[in-house]
Amino acid sequence: MKKKLLICLTAMMTMLVLAACGSGDEKTGESGKKVLKVGMEAAYAPFNWSQKDDSNGGVAIKDSKEYAAGYDVEFAKKIAEGLDMELQIVKTDWDGLIPSLQSGAIDVVIAGMSPTAERKDTIDFSENYYTSDYVIVVKADGPYANATTLSDFSGAKITGQQATTHYDVIDQIPGVNKQVAGTDFGAMRVQLQSGAIDAYVSERPEGISAEMALKNIKYIVPEPNFEADPSTTAVAVGLKKGSDLTEQINKVLAEISEEERQKIMEDAIANQPAAE
Repeated sequence: MKKKLLICLTAMMTMLVLAACGSGDEKTGESGKKVLKVGMEAAYAPFNWSQKDDSNGGVAIKDSKEYAAGYDVEFAKKIAEGLDMELQIVKTDWDGLIPSLQSGAIDVVIAGMSPTAERKDTIDFSENYYTSDYVIVVKADGPYANATTLSDFSGAKITGQQATTHYDVIDQIPGVNKQVAGTDFGAMRVQLQSGAIDAYVSERPEGISAEMALKNIKYIVPEPNFEADPSTTAVAVGLKKGSDLTEQINKVLAEISEEERQKIMEDAIANQPAAE
């Protein structure tokens, strides 16, 4: 009995040691630096997208053969460098970003996320690192190609990405035929091209990307534009409540000029992958 007990205790101790080693490996990268686990969709060009190689500054995605690139990735690299940490991109569905942050599966969200009041109830945010405005993406030869005001879209079948302010503001369009929310922008572009929807709401960088990637698509900036809190068109880094990284990240962001931010966005738009 004693011998069996000793064997069991030895086995348990071995498992604990191995578990501790595994935990350490997750926190420390190949460089020996602490790892900064950054969550993003890698499906929201020009902020972030997936590609097959490391061109245009692409960074390997954890547990994948793909790489992530785009505006958010460039800022993730700058933040990781400023914190003296090793960057790790964790591809995560949009709806899973905040739960992953809260559970500790990722350290920060850098995914074109707006610091809305509702999100601030559950997570913290850094200072803004980009500010945009809303646009409506349509077919260049479609029935709403010449629309200029929100009223012009009365009766149109319009959607936006689920769990975003893009989807919420659709209600401001008089007589709109609001559709089920889209899962991601790739899916909504397909819906638009097929005629399943007449338009979708987005932000200017994505609208520019859609127009550049697909020749039969254009974006419209309605005048006057949607009414919304400025925070809904801003973009910031999401962090766990009370994170000690917030202040450090703000210091890194403060060193990046507005001119440099615009240049990074211009490059991201130019480098985005062409649609299939």
